[in-house]
Amino acid sequence: MDIIKIFDASFARALAREIQGHGFFDAFYARFLAASPEVAEKFRHTDMHRQQAMLKKAFYHLVSLYASSHADHYLDQVAIRHGRHHLDIRPGLYDLWLETLLATLRDYDPECSDEVELAWRLVMAPGIVYMKFHYDRDDVVDHGEAPPAT
Repeated sequence: MDIIKIFDASFARALAREIQGHGFFDAFYARFLAASPEVAEKFRHTDMHRQQAMLKKAFYHLVSLYASSHADHYLDQVAIRHGRHHLDIRPGLYDLWLETLLATLRDYDPECSDEVELAWRLVMAPGIVYMKFHYDRDDVVDHGEAPPAT
C-alpha cells in the first residue's frame, strides 16, 4: 500500500469536487463548527476565508511531516500557537477534527474506501500527535520579530 500515493489521489479528487457550490474545505469547516459548541466558540471571531487558506497551507506541512518525519518552523509555530497558553485548543479537539475531516472526505471523494480512509489517518496521525504534544508546552510564538539585543 503506497500511503502517500493513495492520500494524494484522494486529496486531489476531494479538492476537485463541489457539492451544492461548496468545496472540500468549506464543507469541512461547516461540519466542524456544527460538531461542537466548543469548536463553534473557538471560531466565533474568526475570518473563515483566511482560516481556510491557513488550513490549506498547514495541510501540506502535515503531509510533509508524515513524508519526511521532520517538523518545519511553520508547523512548530502552528503547534505552539494552538497550545494552552495561546489559542488553548485542547488535545481532544484534534480527534474531532480528524473524524470531521474524514466524514467530509467520504462526501467529497467518490472513491473513498477503507484503504483511502486508512491512508488519511496514517498521514494525519504524526501531525495530530505533534499538535497534542505541544499543548502544555510553554513555548513562545515567533511573530517574526528579532530577538532582543543582549
